[in-house]
Amino acid sequence: MDTNAKILLVDDETNFAEVLSSYLEMNDFEVTLAHDGVEGLEAFKKGKFDLCIFDVMMPRKDGFSLAEDVRKTDAETPIVFLTAKVMKEDIIQGFKAGADDYITKPFSSEEFLLRIQAILKRTSKFSEKNKLDLKDISIGTYSFNVPLRTLVDKDGQSEKLSPKEAELLHLFCQHRNEVLSRSHALKEIWGEDNYFTARSMDVFITKLRKYLKNDEKVEIVNIHGNGFQLQVRD
Repeated sequence: MDTNAKILLVDDETNFAEVLSSYLEMNDFEVTLAHDGVEGLEAFKKGKFDLCIFDVMMPRKDGFSLAEDVRKTDAETPIVFLTAKVMKEDIIQGFKAGADDYITKPFSSEEFLLRIQAILKRTSKFSEKNKLDLKDISIGTYSFNVPLRTLVDKDGQSEKLSPKEAELLHLFCQHRNEVLSRSHALKEIWGEDNYFTARSMDVFITKLRKYLKNDEKVEIVNIHGNGFQLQVRD
């Protein structure tokens, strides 16, 4: 992992943000700090970042809205939400807004650092793995280009997948017409199996089903008590 990874940190709690920024810099990250959503969006447009960390409750523009704005032009940069709220609805909303992880305050600095490093490592790992898999994969009438992360239908319409969408679809393809256990998928792609990562995966599976909906012979089905199955019928 690149020890000089660039992080955009957006949090309106000045003292907390300064301490967290200093801690990240002590661990060899380059940090750009913004104190509300509007300032954070401006900083994002001006720079190039390996990871974004957004507080949820902020003035002028909250973290969810900021993430949605970022995702309009960037589907790749990992986004982590920081929040004191632990409502399930808020967590699901966060993942729908494009989050890669969700960390509740207060948290230990060591745990926070490990979570950040894990996200960056997984992102880098998938990029390297894609370079070695330079081929198209047929999924019914679709063509999935793994390194380019594009899904092309029979009419030539192309959908650009996010890194996590592409990684999950690739994993389904490797287990085509087989049961893919929920736990295996979570540990392979998210690094851990817990409530938050499971809700995140559900959001991504919903997106993949939408992308594949125009071929009636292709379907991602729930296997009760086990996981999922990418069914591709001849």
